[in-house]
Amino acid sequence: MASKGRKLIAANKKARHDYFIEETFETGIVLVGTEVKSIRQGKVNIKDGYARVENSEVFLYNVHISPYEKGNIFNKDPLRVRKLLLHKSEIRKLIGYVQQKGYTLIPLSFYLKDGLIKVELGIGIGKKNYDKRQDIAKKDAERRIDKELRQRQKM
Repeated sequence: MASKGRKLIAANKKARHDYFIEETFETGIVLVGTEVKSIRQGKVNIKDGYARVENSEVFLYNVHISPYEKGNIFNKDPLRVRKLLLHKSEIRKLIGYVQQKGYTLIPLSFYLKDGLIKVELGIGIGKKNYDKRQDIAKKDAERRIDKELRQRQKM
């Protein structure tokens, strides 16, 4: 039996910096064998990825899965469009969000769950530059506080 639990393969750190994430969904993804092997090796880039709803199906765009070294003729196009697997009710919910102004579907992470590759899909609305500056300032302040606390504990 496959190992139980959740093992992170790739995370999209840029997504939480550029978007306010409203809600997340766990989705399956349609892959071919060589893509699965490549993902298990961690050779996936989701930084520029996004998803769209078309004909009541959700598709993942701009996610680069490197060709498997030993895959030769079985390798597919690294940037091909891939279908995400969701329940109908979840797709209806996504359609409702996307029809609202400014909402985008962003892949947040790829991970293994009980031996299956899953995608964490987030519904986000874009941040403005001043929102990003506030986040950076907040992180900087937390870092300084942590540094002060560590120095006081040493004394």
